[in-house]
Amino acid sequence: MPDEPDLPPDLPPLREVIAGHGLAARKSLGQNFLLDINLTRRIARTSGALHGVTVAEVGPGPGGLTRALLLEGARKVVAIEKDDRCIAALEDLAAAFPGRLEIVAADATKLDLGERIERPARIVANLPYNISTVLLVGWLGTDAWPPWWDSLTLMFQREVAERIVAAPGSKTYGRLSILSQWRSSARILFDVDRRAFTPPPKITSSVVRIEPKEMPEGIRFKDLERVTAAAFGQRRKMLRSSLKSLAAHPETLLEAAGIDPTSRAEDIPVDDFLALTRAFAASA
Repeated sequence: MPDEPDLPPDLPPLREVIAGHGLAARKSLGQNFLLDINLTRRIARTSGALHGVTVAEVGPGPGGLTRALLLEGARKVVAIEKDDRCIAALEDLAAAFPGRLEIVAADATKLDLGERIERPARIVANLPYNISTVLLVGWLGTDAWPPWWDSLTLMFQREVAERIVAAPGSKTYGRLSILSQWRSSARILFDVDRRAFTPPPKITSSVVRIEPKEMPEGIRFKDLERVTAAAFGQRRKMLRSSLKSLAAHPETLLEAAGIDPTSRAEDIPVDDFLALTRAFAASA
């Protein structure tokens, strides 16, 4: 039985591609390759029906998830890859799927994807661990809302996934929870065992789906970032103390937002942080 069913006959199995191009994963780039076509196709399917959809993929590496997205019917995949070693392997894949794979040799943290992606569009990626949070915050913090993407289906370290979906009062609730939930909804879909990767990371990974919600009125991303940075900068302290880096008289802001000054950041719901952000913006 072939290792990867439904592939074009001239496309070799991914293990052969990795060996042929000498693509040993680099820790410095946060690389961990997925080789199981059944798993990568599962990830592709969880992003929804792909026919007629453009998909942006960050960190495709040798193209394991890229193959799955193309096989599941994506109209076009725009693959952003920083590692020059992987480009030749991706070019072979592009030749096997004519006109459906665009390769962008660039650092995704310095690229405005929204300017080059046709709608409807999604982001589906096994993100390099070392830039996953930076990329997510950038996609959530875009000025235009609704954003250019319809959904994000992304793989993170399990601990990062838990922070994204965390509820107030939990140990993992923090800045990333609020920035992720203020105008989007997120849920963990399933875990991926470390043994599914080459090389195996030391931790479990999780696939997370994020969908945009309506934009709350009176909230600017940069203001919410400043408020949450101050509040969680000293998360064990009461807000009347931790917010002194934000305002000379934090009690005034907290009173305007209807928040008990003796509360701690980890216990404050997202909506209350939005109220606090509005009060901060009004005081500026």
